Amino acid sequence: MHSKQTVKYVCETYPSGNHYYYKIELITHDSWDNIESLMWSTPRPISKETFHKRKNEGYKVEYVAKENQPAVILPFVQK
Repeated sequence: MHSKQTVKYVCETYPSGNHYYYKIELITHDSWDNIESLMWSTPRPISKETFHKRKNEGYKVEYVAKENQPAVILPFVQK
């Protein structure tokens, strides 16, 4: 179990209106004293309920608005 200082919860919002929720933990590859070895873990999916529960408990939350461009439609020529 991580403390409130070593975990954050992320909500990604896309232009389509979809929301994706993730948990990210601060990990070390050497020791906590070696700042060079600290990095964020791979995002792990969580539920909307868990995200809001942790937010209410005081954990760090981050909202990310994704601004992806629409897909390019390539026309296929019929022969």
